[in-house]
Amino acid sequence: MATAIQMKNESTGIIKNGYYGFSWTTFFFGSFPALFRQDFKTFFGTFAVYVLLGLMTFGIGGFIAGIAWAFMYNKYYTRKLIEQGYKFVGSQDSINAACAAVGVSNV
Repeated sequence: MATAIQMKNESTGIIKNGYYGFSWTTFFFGSFPALFRQDFKTFFGTFAVYVLLGLMTFGIGGFIAGIAWAFMYNKYYTRKLIEQGYKFVGSQDSINAACAAVGVSNV
């Protein structure tokens, strides 16, 4: 199950939610959670991969890729936010848990 943590970009003041853990929304809806999070490159990339794998393997490859991506997407998205200058906001315990789950030092 995914856990949300608030992240803030210090230079722009924009606050977004970062996530870590298994993404049930990605599992059930494929690429569309990336679209709803305005992560357009990831949406188009994963959608293309799902379609190509699905066509080449009669749907089985796309399904397997979807399961694998559901385990990876939240961590990937949160790391992209960190690269864009976002930092975790909240209690020190939740920040430490998020850093450990995402695999980054305390930012």
